[in-house]
Amino acid sequence: MVLAGAGDHLGQPVVPARRGVAGLADPASSPRAVVAMAAAVAARGLGFAGGVPQRGAGGGCVPAAVRRADAAVDAGAVRAGRRAVAGHGGEAARQSVVRAGSRVGPAGRACQAAGVRPAGRRHGGQRGDGDGGAGGADRARRRCHGLAHAPHSTHGMTCLRLVLGDQLDPRHPWFAAASPDVLYVLMEVRQETDYVLHHAQKILAIFAAMRRFADRLRAAGHRVVYLQIDDPDNLPSLTANLDRLMAQHGATAFEYQAPDEWRLDEQLRDYAADLEIPARCVDSAHFLTARDEVARFFGTRKRWTMELFYRHMRQQHGILLEPDGGPLGGRWNFDAENRKPWRGDPPEPPDLRPVHDHRALWASIEAAGVASFGDPSADAFRWPIGREEALGQLDAFVEHALPHFGDYQDALSSRAARLFHSMLSFALNVKMLSPAEVIARVEAEGRAGRAPLAAVEGYIRQILGWREYVRGVYWAGMPAYEASNAFGHNRPLPEWFWTGRTRMACVRNAIGQSLAHAHAHHIQRLMVIGNFALLAGLDPQALHRWYLGIYIDAFEWVELPNTVGMSQFADGGLLATKPYISSAAYLYRMGDHCGQCHYRRDAHTGPRGCPFNALYWDFLDRNGERLAGNPRLAMPYRQLARMPDARREALAERAMQVLADLDSL
Repeated sequence: MVLAGAGDHLGQPVVPARRGVAGLADPASSPRAVVAMAAAVAARGLGFAGGVPQRGAGGGCVPAAVRRADAAVDAGAVRAGRRAVAGHGGEAARQSVVRAGSRVGPAGRACQAAGVRPAGRRHGGQRGDGDGGAGGADRARRRCHGLAHAPHSTHGMTCLRLVLGDQLDPRHPWFAAASPDVLYVLMEVRQETDYVLHHAQKILAIFAAMRRFADRLRAAGHRVVYLQIDDPDNLPSLTANLDRLMAQHGATAFEYQAPDEWRLDEQLRDYAADLEIPARCVDSAHFLTARDEVARFFGTRKRWTMELFYRHMRQQHGILLEPDGGPLGGRWNFDAENRKPWRGDPPEPPDLRPVHDHRALWASIEAAGVASFGDPSADAFRWPIGREEALGQLDAFVEHALPHFGDYQDALSSRAARLFHSMLSFALNVKMLSPAEVIARVEAEGRAGRAPLAAVEGYIRQILGWREYVRGVYWAGMPAYEASNAFGHNRPLPEWFWTGRTRMACVRNAIGQSLAHAHAHHIQRLMVIGNFALLAGLDPQALHRWYLGIYIDAFEWVELPNTVGMSQFADGGLLATKPYISSAAYLYRMGDHCGQCHYRRDAHTGPRGCPFNALYWDFLDRNGERLAGNPRLAMPYRQLARMPDARREALAERAMQVLADLDSL
């Protein structure tokens, strides 16, 4: 869910090229990367309109003064931020990182914009007819202009700036100075609450954070219009509200930050192209890579292995490196050391997050008729709703949890919902925090000897490597990537996905925790819920919508590749090197649920046999033609080949029984 928020007219007015009008070619954006992505995905049974992804390129805009040619990030700023954190404590160090982080952003290529738009179809809220659509390759070559602060007249001007609900970064260049010519707009809009069924806490968190952000802008002297969910003038769609507000305030220009979701990128690009006033897309100045950087990095490779990209990012930005440029500690990856089960010691750190009372806000959401699921916890809400709270959460993580994060990041526990995870993904994904400052802070802890290298590297890999990587996969593959279904799975989700009422203890705990807290850590999502879904042949698109709705940190750019690619292997192996599946043995080794379960972990058949066991062997058996040649699955396929026929038949029969009545498990 991305809710909306709109300001100072910067530089010459530029907009995405009107539909049917070719954009300017971006010499830094080679079409070879787009074609390579199309070929790689087509080889796995996926389709692209016109032979190329409709949204293959892009990246972003940064202030002209800090844009670097062919570079997506100011690596020096990142390093400066890390040095500031390492050398100083408290607020002084934090502000150094904030200043460094504010200089980090992709160069070029985010918004499909070019030059000054010719006369369009829309003005002052009046809509005209459309004029067709440009092809994907054409859109992929359009560029977004920077945030150049060119002088402009202040007479009778109102630049309407839209701020979306995941663009809550008070350090964005937009907000450096207040201007009477700028009007920021934020909206709690039904278009965004209703496109999938969302967890109640996700709706609450985004609304509360948007309201806090609007208050912050007003306190800094900015003009703000905020549409609450129960405002009688609030229309169901983002663009309908924009039409009304532009007419009401006599807008003479429109600007928006590049959205992170394809559907919103398309919607706002088309909307801006039809305006008769100058319109422009600018970068969010948040990510460390351009939208198309991952595609350009992998080029014509058939498999996009994250580890290669992660090492490239480490070298490019000087993170966790020795003076000679090699990896700190002599190794790039300490993942093999980060797989310990947790048996209760060391204890889970205290939850130091503030407690909010959002009962009045929740009442207005319910009164407006917004559908949701999960526990709202409105009277004791624990998620951060502002940057200061997010920084406090980062402080608590590095002090209390980071030292043990590496050892237990893959552990499963029925006794501890948070374990040693940072719980910062929501704050990062709505841009309260920047990846640059979080990486800098964590690296500083390691270099100061306050956290082991394995923990520091493991955490940084998730942000610098995985987070940037999946965003690149998303933009390279959309919109076709969403429909990926290499195995042709189509079973509906069992009812207990919405209730948590299943006799499988590990699944009950993972889904129950998700319903209670709008959060589960990555192993619960991947190796419990996702593992079962893949083994059972659940519809990957239905699962994608469930993940997108239930998790507070789930925005499509990060959730979709994780679900469709990593969890369900539905892209045929573009993202993951093997399907992430297991029998009960892995779940027993990493967790403590099996002793509390109705099913027996050591039984493969019979009514008490763990469903994971029979489904695991049945999945391998029925997909042998596709998967047997995968070297990472060589061992289980050797075991399957040695298995007596009677044993294989018994496992297949048990699997059929399980699949015939998933709701009863």
